[in-house]
Parts: sequence; C-alpha cells; structure tokens
Amino acid sequence: MMGASSTRMASLYGPRGWVALGAAAAVLFVLFPLLNLAVPAQSAFHISAYWVTLVGKIMCYAIVAIAMDLVWGYTGILSLGHGLFFALGGYAFGMYLMRQIGADGQYRVNMPDFMVFLDWKTFPWHWWNSDQFWWAALLVVLVPGMLALVFGWFAFRSRIKGVYFSIITQALTFAAMLLFFRNATGFGGNNGFTDFKRILGFPITTPGTRMALFAITGAVLIGALLLARFIVTSKLGRILTAIRDAEPRVMFCGYDTVHYKLFVWTLSAVLCGIAGALYVPQVGIINPSEMSPANSIEIAIWVAVGGRGTLVGAIAGAFVVSGAKSFFTQAFPEYWLYVLGLLFIGVTLFLPYGLAGLARRWGAAAGRLLPPRVSPAEGAGAFRARAS
Repeated sequence: MMGASSTRMASLYGPRGWVALGAAAAVLFVLFPLLNLAVPAQSAFHISAYWVTLVGKIMCYAIVAIAMDLVWGYTGILSLGHGLFFALGGYAFGMYLMRQIGADGQYRVNMPDFMVFLDWKTFPWHWWNSDQFWWAALLVVLVPGMLALVFGWFAFRSRIKGVYFSIITQALTFAAMLLFFRNATGFGGNNGFTDFKRILGFPITTPGTRMALFAITGAVLIGALLLARFIVTSKLGRILTAIRDAEPRVMFCGYDTVHYKLFVWTLSAVLCGIAGALYVPQVGIINPSEMSPANSIEIAIWVAVGGRGTLVGAIAGAFVVSGAKSFFTQAFPEYWLYVLGLLFIGVTLFLPYGLAGLARRWGAAAGRLLPPRVSPAEGAGAFRARAS
C-alpha cells in the first residue's frame, strides 16, 4: 500500500517538483503569516494587509486558471463563461456573509440594507437557509456545478464545439450578468453584496481572520493543483488529451466522449465556484461586473500567457497578468487594455507555449513541475497505442 502511494506521488511530480511545492507551502503558511502578524508594521520586513489581500485574490484567480487549463489546455474546450461560475460561487457565499451582518447595517434591521431600501418585507425564496454556513458551502458547489452539468449535457450531446461553444458560453455569461443587474432578482442589483462584517462569528476585517482566509485559499490552490495533476497523469487524463487532439478517433475506439467532457467541464465549474467563494470575503464585494464577458476572456488570457496544458503555467499566467493589472490600473489605468491586448498578441506570436515553454527553453523548469506538452500527433499516437 505504501509502495503504491509512493509510486503514485512520484508520478505526479519528481523530487524537485515536490521540493518546489513544499517551498511554496512554506511561503504561504509560514513566511506570510509571520511577516504579517508577528513583524511590527514599522519594520521593512512587514507584509501589509494590502499585500495579503492582493496575493489572496490572485490565488483565487489561479484556482480559476487551473480550472480553465483542465478544460482548454487538456481537453480542447475553450470556454468564455468561466467568469459566470466564479461569480455564482461568490454570490452563493455572499448571501451567507450578508446574513451575518444581522442588524448591524445602516437601517439596523435584520435584513440586508438593499432589501430594506427596496421595501422588501421578507427574504426571497432563494435566500432560504442562507444564514447557515453549511448550506452556503453546499450552494457554492451545487449552483455552478448543476448549471455546468445541465448546460454541458445539452451542448456536448449536440456536438457543439470550437468557436460555437465559446460564443454560446459567452452569451450565457452576458445573459446572467443582465439578470443579476436587476434589483428584482434579490442580489443587490448593480451594487451587489458588500460591507461584510463577520464570517463564522469572527470579525472579517481583523488581521487574524484575513490571514486565515489567505491560508485557506493557499491550501485550496495547492489542493486544486494536485487534483488536476492527478487527473491529467491518469488514464482519464490521457483520454482527455486524446479528445483534444483527435476526438473522432477516440469515439472510433469506443469511448463516449460526452461523459468525459461533461465530467471535466463540471469539475472545472465547481473549482471556479470555490474560488469565487474564497474571493468574496477577502475582497469584500461581489457584483454583476464579475460576470462580464471581458473577465472570462481575461481568464483565457491567463492560461494562454502561462502556457496551455501545463497547470503550473496557468498559475504563473494568473499571477503575471493579474499582478500587471493591479499595477497598471493604479499607475496607468487608461493603458491597461492596450497592454493586455499587446501581451496576448505577443504571446500568441512569439510564445505559443506561454511562459512555461519559455522556462523550458531556458532550462529553468523545476523537475516535472513543467511536463512537456504533448503534441497532437504524439497524443493521438500514444492513445492508440494504449487503447490497442
């Protein structure tokens, strides 16, 4: 049993890969908490709450990037609707956070301020049991997961793929954004949810709570990476890669590709929902702008910049693009969209395998953390060899 576990762990990453993961965990769970909580604010080594929130937010984005890489990098499904799943997870958990405000709002009524302003007397039906943490956690998984399952079932059964699938997912996201902008839906309209006070009884703005949320996000990010790596190195992962490279041949071998695509599509949506739930208490707001089609396109850019089909590259892309966005939107806000466009064009023309490919060429890859991307011919050939 121990030998099998060791073999499986070795198949995920090599020794240097595990060392790199351990170093990342040490930074997230030891270095950051010490420099934020133990080091005085006057010290040059102190990490401020701003950086804790910023890195925590980007780690949420990195989870979404992993989810996108699973469906696009490994399965060949380009989704422009992952921003919707991210926002749905955020709204599901945001309802719980709004209920935790209690009577501490502006109107001193045990209802969210926007409901009091709109003269609502009772909670809408979809707010049922939203004051319970376990119910909110369940909704975070079920709402994006069920939407992805139903949508994917009809789309994949209808053989919708390629640019047509991308356009439909973008249209779905845009329709949901327009719906959530309406005050009558009970989600706060264009203002969304904000002014959170507590989570599980703890004040949400205290340094200890913020660091706990940061650490939980880091743990989920590492867990999502290992889960995705486990999938792509398994037989399931080889089938997904073969679907990406030559789906008709996979169907000819007797596999029902609908089920495989539906599984990875739904799992990807659930990961996005969890990321959205972690994002909301750290950033302090969720509104319909998170469902903007531009946000979903930006998610695809993270993966393209980092490197499709690498997982670690997707994380790097999320950090690089989101970090650049934080800088430019503060220093040169009018130029950010131009920079983003140039970055995407430059990567497409000069770095087709993204930052991961560049690191590989420079010999900077750490062990098996950056496995070589399988070419279409190699992927289809390897699959046929294993299937025969």
